Amino acid sequence: MTSNECSPLLDTRSRTLLRSLISRYIESGEPVGSQTLARCANLDVSPATIRNILADLEEQGLLSTLHTSSGRVPTSKGYRFYVDTLLQLAPISDIEKYRVKSELQANPSTAGRLETASDLLSSLSQFVGVVSMPKRELMAFKRIEFVSIEPTKVLAIVVFADHQVQNRVIDLPIPLDQDDLQEVTNFLNEELAGRSLAEIRRRMVDELRKAQDEMHNLMADSVKLAESALEMSNNDLLMKGQHHLMGPNGLTDVNRLRELFDAFANKQGILQLLEPTEQAEGVQIFIGEECGVEPLHSVSMVSSPYHDANGQVLGVLGVIGPRRMDYDRIVPVVQATADALTESLNLKSEI
Repeated sequence: MTSNECSPLLDTRSRTLLRSLISRYIESGEPVGSQTLARCANLDVSPATIRNILADLEEQGLLSTLHTSSGRVPTSKGYRFYVDTLLQLAPISDIEKYRVKSELQANPSTAGRLETASDLLSSLSQFVGVVSMPKRELMAFKRIEFVSIEPTKVLAIVVFADHQVQNRVIDLPIPLDQDDLQEVTNFLNEELAGRSLAEIRRRMVDELRKAQDEMHNLMADSVKLAESALEMSNNDLLMKGQHHLMGPNGLTDVNRLRELFDAFANKQGILQLLEPTEQAEGVQIFIGEECGVEPLHSVSMVSSPYHDANGQVLGVLGVIGPRRMDYDRIVPVVQATADALTESLNLKSEI
């Protein structure tokens, strides 16, 4: 779980009070006062002692007071200390695990499983479920077909190992008839099948140099066609459940909501936020300002990568919700969904 600074040193009583206050605030959304904590923290100390401890926690930047007469609420720094040191994870139930696994495996296609994962994350968390699409750079190429449209224009049909299909119209520098295209197709499918796009592109450079050295025109044409056909990007994002952020457990600031929904529509900021999770292991938590994108300063994101059969990260999924989301419950939901999606994407039975 990501952290930007060292956690403050707190004694047992301070930690207990901080956890109780944050848990209470997550549940109610209302500032928590010392009298409330005296009843729910199960500490044999006086209200005056509790007030002193809360004052110390506020001085350390872990809590803040909205109004002079009100109770206290956690700051982003307080939430960070909480998720780094005080989480008491509540694993999802066997029924929920079965639901996640069965609904994901009920979809025969990768696209369907990713869509289902986003739906499940939103449904189980009651916040926004996000899933980044697998990077085609990392997906294995299965086969390619070329269909002549005009003498100098062809349709490239690229099929990946996960059965996803992408099409691209390519302009040819010189005309190629269907026989030439078929020979190119056979050469590429024989040479490149089973390799990732990143590996293919590296291979293209070597093959093109070799082709030019040998003046093998058809091989050079094949390489150039493959380069054009495989120049595809898929940095897309699936999001479900944005309406949950307008509910009783969501955000109340209308301007913040408008900015947040604009960020959702743009997607680029969300994708940038997901990128660090691709390089990390396990669940990552970004709280408020840690998200880096100003419209996201009022929310948190809990995210985890999902993998292929070789352990290579394919993408990231997660939950976006208010900073006072129930991290004890959301973290296991995200982890279980990432594990189940990884398993479902690597089933031998996928068609």
